[in-house]
Amino acid sequence: MRIHFIGIGGIGLSALAKFLVGQGHTVSGSDIKQTEITDDLATNFGIKITIPHHPDAVEGAERVIHSAVVRPTNVEYIRARELGIEVFSRKEALTFILADQEVYAVGGAHGKSTTSAMLAALLPHSNALIGAIAKQFGSNVRHYDNNRVVFEADESDESFLNSHPWLAVVTNVEPEHMEYYGYDEERFYNAYRRFLEMATLRVVNGEDPFLASLDLEAVRLYPSRDITQIEYVLVDGEPHTRFGFRDYGVFEVSGFGEHIALDAALAILAALEIGVSIENIRIRLLEYRGIKKRFDVIQNRDTCVVIDDYGHHPTEIKATIQALKTYQNLRGLRTLTAIWQPHKYSRTLDNLPGFVECFEGVDELVILPIWAAGEIEVDIDLKGAFSRYKLLMADRIIREDGIVKVVRDGHVIREYSKGLITAFGAGDITYQIRGEG
Repeated sequence: MRIHFIGIGGIGLSALAKFLVGQGHTVSGSDIKQTEITDDLATNFGIKITIPHHPDAVEGAERVIHSAVVRPTNVEYIRARELGIEVFSRKEALTFILADQEVYAVGGAHGKSTTSAMLAALLPHSNALIGAIAKQFGSNVRHYDNNRVVFEADESDESFLNSHPWLAVVTNVEPEHMEYYGYDEERFYNAYRRFLEMATLRVVNGEDPFLASLDLEAVRLYPSRDITQIEYVLVDGEPHTRFGFRDYGVFEVSGFGEHIALDAALAILAALEIGVSIENIRIRLLEYRGIKKRFDVIQNRDTCVVIDDYGHHPTEIKATIQALKTYQNLRGLRTLTAIWQPHKYSRTLDNLPGFVECFEGVDELVILPIWAAGEIEVDIDLKGAFSRYKLLMADRIIREDGIVKVVRDGHVIREYSKGLITAFGAGDITYQIRGEG
């Protein structure tokens, strides 16, 4: 088929586009601006890209798939309707994209991208659709000519309910994206319950309070007793975690932290359910290289290390801060600086007390303007809320010649050339800290 994507530059929609190219479909797409993702789609997947949106872009398409932020007022959406073309949201499109697949779906509030990428490493000849760039295969998609798919399942809009899971893995459950669920916790938890009920096989974190309460047959991980002897080591300056797991022996995986060991243990249990031998699992786990923007060391110098991290929820940031302090001590770096770009006004307001607490232990905190992600601006007094920290409010950051520069009102107000500097956020901060924007 000829399929057109509106908003193809997003990490989730671009994965579906690449997957459909691999299945033999002709794909085109559009977005507001040219990015690294749209360049990759055009250059490496032969996808015709239109920048910005234009009604002619949908001409000849048999189906149109749009991202969650695209509204019915979009010129391509309107034109597709006029032409009688079937139009689907990403959520709706999953029902036919994954319908004939054996789906190994990984969901959860935190760690689902990491666990998905780890499981993809343990199942090297499976397809993979992940909401992040897996360094092992340099993409958010891997294609093989079979129907086995490792799929990162998104709960933010209940789209994981359309993923047809054969195996469901859930890392943890914590209320998030509550604006979508109308701030109805019962509806939120019921979505997870339904997701697990759909699956033939289930692997869950047995110490998560909600998952522990479910009366469902499942393989359950109990991290406090199943994971032992956690040790953090540097391999060529890169963080690795070693841990004992049940009576299976010792495993090693890229990344730092107890949460990394937990994610790896869930991936191990899932692979065992699928039929992979424990020795193959041990070897293949070493091939996992981490994922882009998750504790991603982008500058590795003796006196100055810069890390890009996707953490945009207090639980994620707190876990990463703990891992950063371990890494800081191993590297002998004197200071820890956090640069945070809050993601969405709703998330910032809903979790403000947690955000205030999660940066505990940093020497300096830089806060950038909130990345709106399409939301209407709300006035939030971040300077007052975070007054307990050594704080800088800034407009943006720049990284040049190994130096991270903090900019406000067009002037550089601070430079960091030593210590451990970490950027947190799911907006364009990743391009700023990488010196790409």
